[in-house]
Amino acid sequence: MPGLNRFQMLQHAKPEITKFFSETKKDIFSPQDIARIILEKSMEWRLAKVTTEEDFARFLKERNILKEIKITFSGQDKEVFRYVKGDVSNYQIALSLNRQSYISHYTAVFLHGLTNNIPKRVYTNTEQSRKSNPPNKSNLTQEKIDSAFSKPMRKTKNIATFFDNSVCLINGKNLNRLGVSEIPVANATIPVTNIERTLIDIAVRPDYCGGVYEVQEVYAMAKGQISSNRLLATLKKIDFIYPYHQVIGFYLEKAGYKEEILRLFEKEDKLFNFYLAYDMKDKQFSKRWKLFYPKGL
Repeated sequence: MPGLNRFQMLQHAKPEITKFFSETKKDIFSPQDIARIILEKSMEWRLAKVTTEEDFARFLKERNILKEIKITFSGQDKEVFRYVKGDVSNYQIALSLNRQSYISHYTAVFLHGLTNNIPKRVYTNTEQSRKSNPPNKSNLTQEKIDSAFSKPMRKTKNIATFFDNSVCLINGKNLNRLGVSEIPVANATIPVTNIERTLIDIAVRPDYCGGVYEVQEVYAMAKGQISSNRLLATLKKIDFIYPYHQVIGFYLEKAGYKEEILRLFEKEDKLFNFYLAYDMKDKQFSKRWKLFYPKGL
């Protein structure tokens, strides 16, 4: 009597496989996860040695044990897959694309309840490795600042899409996850930048939050919910080359924060004229913050 083929052996092990996935706390699996499970469980489940990752993934999908999600990347001939069980949020799927990533920018704004808008994109941040020769503040000049901010803001082209959702995958400065905390969202707990870190991130990269007018609204919404001391301490720990304390002070003033809060940022050195945003065409100048900003803001 001939033995069972690899597909029949998978079917024979279905009760054990189903039990394993129902009991595991993990909700999203990458192809690498699938390959690891086969390696670890093939003997226990008595699977054929020739069973491949593709065989197993197809079995899980066809038996409705897991659901397959195809993810594509803009401008790239590339697609990846995730296998999920139950109801998982778009945030969880977005975070699964980079294991060390966290939710940031406009999505963090939304999750903290600081906007009435619903962002069309999920923003995640994956920190770069530490640079051996980081930029030096002593090399900063007014000419370099003017030149850099006369151009459009550099934005990532790494955009992932699944179903009708898109994910903006940002590669940010290495900050050892400064200001990142776990918060409950839907049925999961996910890493998100706290309010103070989020306010800094969107001041630095306003295009990742709908532009400077939306950033201004976010600062207004955050009034009464932030620690100004923590905001300044976080900014100092990040240690930007550019003087972003001038930007944040300007937003705080426009949002009507108390004078004692404004003075925390005003007393920091203002050695250069700076810019609220990149590539501004029609601008005004704030003497208090030594800052150019869009006319009418």
